[in-house]
Amino acid sequence: MSLTIFVVLTFTFIALRSAYDPAQAMLGPDATQREIALFREKWLLDRSLFEQYLVYIKNALTGNFGMSFRDGRPVVDLIAERIPKTLALGGLSYLIAILIGVPLGILAALYRGSALDRLVMIFSVVWFALPNFFLGILMILLFSLTLQWLPSSGSTTFLHFIMPAAALGLSLAAILARFTRSAMLDVQSKLYVRAAQAKGVSKWRRTLFHALPNAAIPLVTIMGLMLGNLVAGTVVVETVFAWPGVGRLLITAVSSKDMAVVQALVVLIAVSMVTVNLLVDLSYGLLDPRVRSRT
Repeated sequence: MSLTIFVVLTFTFIALRSAYDPAQAMLGPDATQREIALFREKWLLDRSLFEQYLVYIKNALTGNFGMSFRDGRPVVDLIAERIPKTLALGGLSYLIAILIGVPLGILAALYRGSALDRLVMIFSVVWFALPNFFLGILMILLFSLTLQWLPSSGSTTFLHFIMPAAALGLSLAAILARFTRSAMLDVQSKLYVRAAQAKGVSKWRRTLFHALPNAAIPLVTIMGLMLGNLVAGTVVVETVFAWPGVGRLLITAVSSKDMAVVQALVVLIAVSMVTVNLLVDLSYGLLDPRVRSRT
């Protein structure tokens, strides 16, 4: 984890400073040389790249990711204001994905080859293929402009959550349904499931107490990847619905070339990914005693 985060910090630092001149980007083409020099001096951009890197790493290790070029506020404060909204939206979307995707995948596996199985697979393909922004625009046209049932932007009431959470959650549910179906089909062919069937155990009891726990590892893996990607995955949805979260902050920072904010958000996404991956790896030992015995 430490090595991965360090590499992300270093790569982001070098890539952003190689892509453009922050002083010129923030002040515009009409800025004088004196204004540019003062800006660089204020933000320590007049030092060598290596000196800037050492200062950045030292500050980052203490949780200081600098000041926003655009707002003049600490980057940590800007992110702290936005992240509760992103976590709320991502958490609701994640819950929708689990409540829809897992049961549909189980049903498709139980009734393999049936009309229900084909419907679930059609749902998975269609909702996975639809981009989030396109689905979000369709929802706004239907539920906001035509029917006027739901607000198209904002985050003050529960009604504001429905469309962005559905746009993100249904795409995740489609992925989860396919993985659940594949994992369940693989487990159903195992000898212990057949033995339970031979003993007269009912279909649903075999599914819930024999097949599903043993299919948990691949499901936990994909669910962990989804959870770690929630911050990055909300970028498009937050932009479409004008949701005041971290994803929209990232888009704003990139468009305004606010380098300090972009760096901090990239690191935040990397930290969330590697942390969830670690937790998923540790959960394998809790789910499967055979993993604990090998370690």
